Amino acid sequence: MEMASSSANRDQLVPAVRCRLPVAVLAGLAWFAGCRHPEEGAPPPLPTVSVSHPVEREVTDYAKFTARLVAIESTEIRARVSGQIVAIPFQPGSVVRQGDVLVEIDVRPFQVELDARIAEEARAAAQLSLAQIEFKRIERIPPSSRTSHEYDMAAARLQEARAAQAAAAAAVEAARLNVEWCRVVAPIPGRISYKYVTTGDLVTGGIGSGTLLTTVVSVGPIYANFDVDELTVQRIRQRVREGTLKSIEEFNISVWLGLAAEDGFPHQGTINFVDNQVNRRTGTLRVRGLFPNADDALWPGYFARVMVPVSAPHKALLVSERAIATDQGQKIVFVVGADNRVAVRPVRCGALHDGLREIIDGLNAADRVVVSGLLQVRSGLPVEPQSVEMPISAAGSAPTTTRPISAVSSPRNASPEE
Repeated sequence: MEMASSSANRDQLVPAVRCRLPVAVLAGLAWFAGCRHPEEGAPPPLPTVSVSHPVEREVTDYAKFTARLVAIESTEIRARVSGQIVAIPFQPGSVVRQGDVLVEIDVRPFQVELDARIAEEARAAAQLSLAQIEFKRIERIPPSSRTSHEYDMAAARLQEARAAQAAAAAAVEAARLNVEWCRVVAPIPGRISYKYVTTGDLVTGGIGSGTLLTTVVSVGPIYANFDVDELTVQRIRQRVREGTLKSIEEFNISVWLGLAAEDGFPHQGTINFVDNQVNRRTGTLRVRGLFPNADDALWPGYFARVMVPVSAPHKALLVSERAIATDQGQKIVFVVGADNRVAVRPVRCGALHDGLREIIDGLNAADRVVVSGLLQVRSGLPVEPQSVEMPISAAGSAPTTTRPISAVSSPRNASPEE
């Protein structure tokens, strides 16, 4: 009886399970469908990139070199006569005028010598007068009453007396120069160095070998000597031959200078000398600039940076350096076309101006250049461009070598890092 009752219960459950199974399956499918994200299967968003048009400016290319400042005039003060130093009236490091007394040497021996030479000159003058009287006496005697020997002897004594008088006068002048040289004076105006000798020292005179007493260098305008490499020289000469750049003979070429403790190139001068040949050992050409020095900021011996124009002003397209990439040694930029697809442009780069790199070839003014997001773009990729101003690097934030077409700017505030 119990077995029959269990069989009947199973027969009643089977139809119920069969009816509930489709409902459970449908409910699971509905739950799975409800858990799926609605965006699955939609295309990904386009990458957003910043684009900017190349900056159009009129620029001048500059080359930078290291220079050494040199005084226009520099002289060594040496003793011209030998003797003992009796006075040194100058103050070391001061500015002296031309003719100021710097050193005094004991003049007494030279004054005695001068007095003796003056006496010798007086004696020679007296002998000359006596010889003239004797010659005139012999000359007045008729030729028949004198011998030719007497006449010749009188004439010779006259010539001898004249030569002796001239020699005595020269000796007086030499002695007077020695007396004058006992007072050593400044031959040029300028700043004097320290004292190489002290009072009481014995010095030796001589031309070129006299004891060195001190030195004087001129103040005011100053030279800056710098060496230009051979490649730059050839490029400049090529532009001069082509007529795109004026030579130093045709035009006063400006040059700018900055010291180690200064920002940019605040001092402006002109090139006044170019050497006549390239140094074979260094492969450089010596060039010299002349700079005013009214504020005495430039001292001889300073190292300095100079910036020289190596091209005529010309219009150029400039882009940020962050927009320039390299592909197997070739400089490239990414541009966004009218269809908002990226294209690769090989370019030829020029000099850096105000933090922007000049593009000599490969770009047009209307091109939209990718300036950020370069790592997420490739050729042919559609993008979402956003127009921004052309970014400028911090090194070129100050006006340097470029100028707008409507105005000319000076490079005196140029950044030294360019």
